[in-house]
Amino acid sequence: MRIMGLDLGSKTVGVAISDPLLITAQGIEIIRRKEENKLRQTLARIEALIEEYGVDTIVLGLPKNMNDTLGERAQLSLEFKEKLERRTGLPVVMWDERLTTVAADKAMMEAGIRREKRKDYVDKIAACLILQGYLDKREKEPCKKNF
Repeated sequence: MRIMGLDLGSKTVGVAISDPLLITAQGIEIIRRKEENKLRQTLARIEALIEEYGVDTIVLGLPKNMNDTLGERAQLSLEFKEKLERRTGLPVVMWDERLTTVAADKAMMEAGIRREKRKDYVDKIAACLILQGYLDKREKEPCKKNF
């Protein structure tokens, strides 16, 4: 089985998948939406990817404020979590995603990707960082398989 990482944005969802050994995360896709509140096609695509990759757990980024409070974006992520759980029947783990977009942008800058092209990749890379953080923490605490 594999674990899926998601970075929920206002118009996109970055998607990453773990390798079968649950060691590394690979970005696979950015799901684009025309409107923020239109989630039916997004959820259908996530379900298709779950089936394709044999996913049994989802890790969803939780955009906390820097002072550790939850703002509007975090509330939207928690609502999306509930929809994902109802629709897929899989557990959804929330993972602190503070600064993942900044880290993704910095990595692309260091790789020489032009500024106008970075927006095409940032959500997928952020999903990778979210999932990799979860996988690394999970590896350090093997007795806790689903936290």
